[in-house]
Amino acid sequence: MNAFTVYPAIDVRAGRVVRLQQGDYARETRYADDPLAVARGYLEQGATWLHLVDLDAARSGGYGLLALVRALADTGLQVQTGGGIRTRDDAFRIFDAGAARVVIGSLSVTAPGLVQDWLGEFGAERVTIALDSRQDPCGTWRLPTHGWTASSGLTLQALVQRHAAGGLRHLLCTDIGRDGMLAGPNLALYGELRALVPDVQLQASGGARDVADVIKAREAGCAGIVLGKALLEGELALSEALAC
Repeated sequence: MNAFTVYPAIDVRAGRVVRLQQGDYARETRYADDPLAVARGYLEQGATWLHLVDLDAARSGGYGLLALVRALADTGLQVQTGGGIRTRDDAFRIFDAGAARVVIGSLSVTAPGLVQDWLGEFGAERVTIALDSRQDPCGTWRLPTHGWTASSGLTLQALVQRHAAGGLRHLLCTDIGRDGMLAGPNLALYGELRALVPDVQLQASGGARDVADVIKAREAGCAGIVLGKALLEGELALSEALAC
């Protein structure tokens, strides 16, 4: 079986560690005032990667966590980070700060050709495309953008195939309906994506609550899983997730 990576997640809004329920900025839970301290705690438990999101920038652009990325890189953690990355210069600044990967969300939906150019320029190992999806009443998986506040009208499956044809290596897919709800990951969705683009390294995101969910994501063929609320709420110990 391929290597499986556990990504503890830190979402930052107004400098604090927070979590949103189902992407709703009005349903915020605050956890800590010092993201770096939280990250160091994950490092002490054995984390090698960290998933970092600038929630403020995700809505309006202007990634603002460069100082935090520098401090995180100094700890030895490998950081994949995004939120509000709109230009090539944004990506270069994040790489210069020490990030291992940039996470491209809204722009991968609104300007897929540009992002595919970046895959060629930066290298597929340095870019994670984040396609956060919400199922509409007809069962179609749609792709909201700008911190999940705007609708693109595009379908998840069509865009995944387009990016895979353009050289995509790392895909992070969040079922928005499960994000922050501790309802378990959407294994059926991930199974469908694995069948659609088997060569893409898929990161499960949204809903994981315990070690069993981590194991199920791995058994479903995912290359990794992003863990947020379950760690912050103490439902799951990172050391246990890493051990499995």
